[in-house]
Amino acid sequence: MYHEELESLAKHIPHLKRARFWMSFGDSYLKHLEVLGNVGMTRIDEVEFNGQKIVPIQFLKALLPDPASLGPRTKGKTWIGCQIIGLKYGEKKTVTIYNTCDHQECYKEVKSQAISYTTGVPAMIGANLMISKVWKGAGVFNMEQMDPDPFMDLLNTCGLPWKVVEGSVIDLD
Repeated sequence: MYHEELESLAKHIPHLKRARFWMSFGDSYLKHLEVLGNVGMTRIDEVEFNGQKIVPIQFLKALLPDPASLGPRTKGKTWIGCQIIGLKYGEKKTVTIYNTCDHQECYKEVKSQAISYTTGVPAMIGANLMISKVWKGAGVFNMEQMDPDPFMDLLNTCGLPWKVVEGSVIDLD
């Protein structure tokens, strides 16, 4: 799956040899998406229906529940992390940095599920670091251009504590 971080990481960390982005979904979600794709409902181009032009995915969006209504019934956890494989002092090393976030706990705290929480909290932290001038500079920057330590520290105190595991957690090869 494409994600814009792949471009910015390759640009700002030139010695990076490979970066990949994954998202995983349950079998039920994937089957629903496959069926919707098979019947043309995920198309982004206009089609004619009853004499009117519609974009199928926009029509589908109008039929689906408001994402905010999913919070009370969303169960499970997110797992967001980075697995870094490289050489340290000439020896291969694997380190995984990750966070898990529980949908129901997020809903109790902010009336939203963990996907919104794990999107909003890092954005709030970045804004805080810019306003407080911890992250500063003229122009537009990507996160990997900034000092990560204040950001990582604030993740721990703002509801998204992270863990570090040495050794392989996910088999990437």
